[in-house]
Amino acid sequence: MNAPAAARIADSAVLRIAAWTLALALVVLPVVAVVNGWIGAERWPLRTLRVEGRLQRVDPARLQKTLLPYARRGFFAVRLDDAQAAVARLPWVDHAEVRKRWPDVLEVRVVEHRPFARWGGSRLLSEDGRLFAAKGVAVPKSLPLLDGPPGHEAEVMALYGESRDLFAGVGLDVRALALDRRGSWSLQLSNGVDVLVGSREARSRMARFARLLPQVLAQRGGGDALRRADLRYTNGFALTWGDAPAQGNAQATGT
Repeated sequence: MNAPAAARIADSAVLRIAAWTLALALVVLPVVAVVNGWIGAERWPLRTLRVEGRLQRVDPARLQKTLLPYARRGFFAVRLDDAQAAVARLPWVDHAEVRKRWPDVLEVRVVEHRPFARWGGSRLLSEDGRLFAAKGVAVPKSLPLLDGPPGHEAEVMALYGESRDLFAGVGLDVRALALDRRGSWSLQLSNGVDVLVGSREARSRMARFARLLPQVLAQRGGGDALRRADLRYTNGFALTWGDAPAQGNAQATGT
């Protein structure tokens, strides 16, 4: 084969490749444009937002506002993962699922946190034992106040439940319970009494105090109110009475 013939064959091959490339681009580019929302958003718009379940704490208007920028991209271009992540960042949202339904529906399923208690100064604890931010959230005032080092949420929840059962027998509730970094427990009862439990035998000490508390209050009669109980003793506890604790009003009580 001479050089001119070889050149013509090469040119022909190049032209065929170019033609195929152009044809492929004409097929692929419109698809890419639709998928990326460059075109077609007005032809396949998402017109309906469907929320599964009943929202109790998540603001529906805020939910709609959060999803609107994603829905505007159209049915094919909506980025579900990004939309889902945006919803998950809203206050009270535990997790969310965002789906699309042909021809024009964007569905969202929101699972809300179920608050169990306030935690420390800025967070809430869910019934599942998970912490979430309280910023932007209307915190129910009836929730107890719990606190503890990171990773001890389940332990604090468990002792809170046990302490409530113990003091319910004497007509009191537990308003607050905390575990400090040294492993020492403290709580506050619904009548305002602060109880220092300590780090050792917390359950047995609380049980002993709850059992003897009615007798202690009955013996005091109509005098000063009980303000503080220190259970960090082997054979008893120390009580502080009155509005202004002083050295003369501490009473040691044995078993």
